[in-house]
Amino acid sequence: MQQATRRWSFKLKPNPEFESVLSAVEGPGQYVGGEPNAIVKPPEEVDFRVALAFPDLYTIGMSNYGARILYEVANRLPGVACERVFAPRPDMEAKLREKSLPLRTLETGAPLNACDLVGFTLNYELGATNILTMLDLGGIPLTRFERGEGAPLVIAGGHVAFNPEPLSDFFDAFFIGEGDEAFGEIVLLLRALKANGGGSRAEILQLLARQIPGVYVPALYETEETADGCLAVCGSPCGAPYPVKRRIVADFQNSPIPLAPLVPVFETVHERITLEIMRGCPNGCRFCQAGMICRPQREKGVDILFDAAKTCYRNTGYDEVGLLSLSSSDYSRFDELVEKLDAFFAPQAVSLSLPSLRVDHALSGIPKRFKSVKKSGFTIAPEAGSDRLRAVINKHVTNDNLLAAAAEAYAQGWQGIKLYFMCGLPTETEDDLREIARLANAVASLRKKGGKHKPAATLSLSNFVPKPHTPFQWETMSAPNELAEKQRLVAGLVNRKSVSYKAHDPFTSHLEGVFSRGDRRLGKVILAAWQKGARLDGWSDHFKPELWKAAFAECGIDSAHFACRRRDPAAPEPWSHLDTGISRAFFLREREKACGEKLTPPCAPGQCAGCGLNVCGFCEVPRESE
Repeated sequence: MQQATRRWSFKLKPNPEFESVLSAVEGPGQYVGGEPNAIVKPPEEVDFRVALAFPDLYTIGMSNYGARILYEVANRLPGVACERVFAPRPDMEAKLREKSLPLRTLETGAPLNACDLVGFTLNYELGATNILTMLDLGGIPLTRFERGEGAPLVIAGGHVAFNPEPLSDFFDAFFIGEGDEAFGEIVLLLRALKANGGGSRAEILQLLARQIPGVYVPALYETEETADGCLAVCGSPCGAPYPVKRRIVADFQNSPIPLAPLVPVFETVHERITLEIMRGCPNGCRFCQAGMICRPQREKGVDILFDAAKTCYRNTGYDEVGLLSLSSSDYSRFDELVEKLDAFFAPQAVSLSLPSLRVDHALSGIPKRFKSVKKSGFTIAPEAGSDRLRAVINKHVTNDNLLAAAAEAYAQGWQGIKLYFMCGLPTETEDDLREIARLANAVASLRKKGGKHKPAATLSLSNFVPKPHTPFQWETMSAPNELAEKQRLVAGLVNRKSVSYKAHDPFTSHLEGVFSRGDRRLGKVILAAWQKGARLDGWSDHFKPELWKAAFAECGIDSAHFACRRRDPAAPEPWSHLDTGISRAFFLREREKACGEKLTPPCAPGQCAGCGLNVCGFCEVPRESE
């Protein structure tokens, strides 16, 4: 078991001008730092400074588990200080501009342009304008073309980086894959280059691309317009790796665990111990990008997780433990882990938050056996309303499974059930939409008693967005007006007395689709929208669709070209230069099976789907030639 990282601390000099700004903004606690377990290294011990940037508010970014890992990894390196920075609210942005103050890191108040490396974690396409706000407030030129030799290197990783092209104007480099090991490699290489005089900015970026697998430097590659009407990356004149291969952490069992996570001083969405029990998912849902790009399935041992939970509890005092994975019920020792955690934490009055459980999991014993399990809400993700459409998307669940699971959950003490569906899926019909409402009403009717005024179930309806590196990457996306009509149909059939109904904004989803499958031409749209005032687009109270519509019109770009057209599978895509390890032939086979409403069994020993990855231990089918 790893040892907790040493925590440094020293007294920072007061900054009266910055402190005066705090009294004039909402939620000043999100800008001050000083959290328990923060790592603040004395200046004399630091010769390389990293700003770990999250392009969203503190309340979201502080709960991001991947950022926690990178914070630990970099701060374990000698001479390196890794500090955090989050997107400010508009009132804070205005005050910083009014006072000509820079956006600063939480640990030492360093302006972003005083750091050697600024690394962004990209988890959501609608964080694009937040990136520009942070760079601009931090004193860093917005585009890579404008940055001189003295500017920090600006890199990004995360799920959005699996199609980096729409953001390629703003980043010097992207990292493709899992950064647990590679982030430290990048920092060490850059630190060594700095100590030895380094070379020019262009030379450093070439070294990164050639020496660190998974690094993609857009400036080193050329693009060409394809017959299908997109800009695809066609190669590197200077011999940079092509394609760029995704990095995978092979030894997940011993990969870093944040044992002393920061305890926020301002409210966040998840304030709990997080245990990443498994990475990857065996189920192969055809719409799910995370399930594809996080392959193969890997687990941590029960003893490692149990020891980590106890250490985190001692270092934080959190009163909740959450299990993190894409499909926790597929963790092979799920019951054993939950039983062990419950035995230790129930006497401490620490609750255990279970994620969405597969509906064929044995639910009957969980509430009875485990005192610490929270029973506030039970989550099921059917995704589609009918058995037919679930076969299309390769969701191994039937209506009978769902209703039996819901009845069992209510019987065992859960007070409400959250149901997650999508509309706009390939081959969807009006009957499939009607089935969503019917199924939600049927689930709610199973609760015999409970709060008189509290709905028995919550129906959350999102919109299908075709994602790169999935079997549905070539499919059409419904236009915003079509999605709105589908949502109205479902909403009109839901029994509002027993079912709480929520739906995702259609134009927000449309933008997500645009940037999921867009190319380098979209950089000017992002810049135009930001200049018009687009900020915090992922927040409904800040999102202004008219700004984006005006930006597309000003740039002469039709957003539907990227989001709504069906793609030609024979044509290269803007992300075709990135190799996830999964073969294109597999995606095409899965697409064909979707059209035939045929299921592919989950990955398991002796049951290989033939995706071509060949590193999971299950694979028996060699990767086909492209």
